[in-house]
Amino acid sequence: MTSVQQQALLIFAGVAGILVLASAIGYGLKLGIARGQAHAVIDNLNARVNAWWVMVIVIGLAYAFGRNGVIALFAIVSFFALREFATIAPTRRGDYMVLLLSFFLVTPVQYLLIGIEWYGLYSIFIPVYAFLLLPVLAVVASDTRGFLERTAIVQWGVMLCVFCISHVPALLTLDIPGYAGRNALLLFFLIIVVQSSDVLQYIWGRLFGRHKLAPGVSPSKTVEGLVGGILSATLIGTLLWWMTPFSIVFAAGISFVITVMGFLGGLVMSAIKRDRGIKDWGASIAGHGGMLDRLDSVCFSAPIFFHLVRYGWAG
Repeated sequence: MTSVQQQALLIFAGVAGILVLASAIGYGLKLGIARGQAHAVIDNLNARVNAWWVMVIVIGLAYAFGRNGVIALFAIVSFFALREFATIAPTRRGDYMVLLLSFFLVTPVQYLLIGIEWYGLYSIFIPVYAFLLLPVLAVVASDTRGFLERTAIVQWGVMLCVFCISHVPALLTLDIPGYAGRNALLLFFLIIVVQSSDVLQYIWGRLFGRHKLAPGVSPSKTVEGLVGGILSATLIGTLLWWMTPFSIVFAAGISFVITVMGFLGGLVMSAIKRDRGIKDWGASIAGHGGMLDRLDSVCFSAPIFFHLVRYGWAG
């Protein structure tokens, strides 16, 4: 077993240990406080822990299949995330070809380009070529009713669900001097820091939240939850500096940036849900919504993290 594999195994073991502890605490709260009955806060916390279990297991299996397994995993994630986005969008029959190509051409091509490490094209394929092609296909259908809104929604969905999420496996393509063969650790770093921020914001908000941050968008978000969650997750990222090419100081700074971006991503995605009149993006993750409910923060943080690393540390 290589040193990189040992480090990855150590990370999985550490996360699994934390999840075991969190699951035990959740079970104890369910029995001790809720007496086995429905309890909004405790049930929500347990659902988040269960969602983490699912993510860790799935990512672990993908990692076992190597680089291509990770890329394939996120291609599937993007497919289902885009499906959730398209489900709540006001589309018409004229959008059939646009959606078909978004799912079965744009998405696989984006991940294929990442697989062959063609940065010059996968960095502009969706924001330039797909952005221009998709509305042209919609025009061919000769359906102009709500054309601007429909086109913008599809473009926005492809950008968020495919382009932004694809920057997670794109971390595997970076050539970082002195860091060869360890890029998967960057992927783990990103997911651990951003997702822990999401959970910790919820916990801090429930424990100490007094001042609503954006009640018109997400009533559960508080100033105390935001500050506590971001600072706690930044501390976690700082302590995990050893798995990155960053110094401790840079690990802290980058952790802070991606947790802030993650929060903003969650806020934007909440605004979209409120506009559409829905609570969750879907029901693919039992007890806690859909794929986008778990990845809303990653959508905004992944591209920023990728480019910070690429222009700051990659050769």
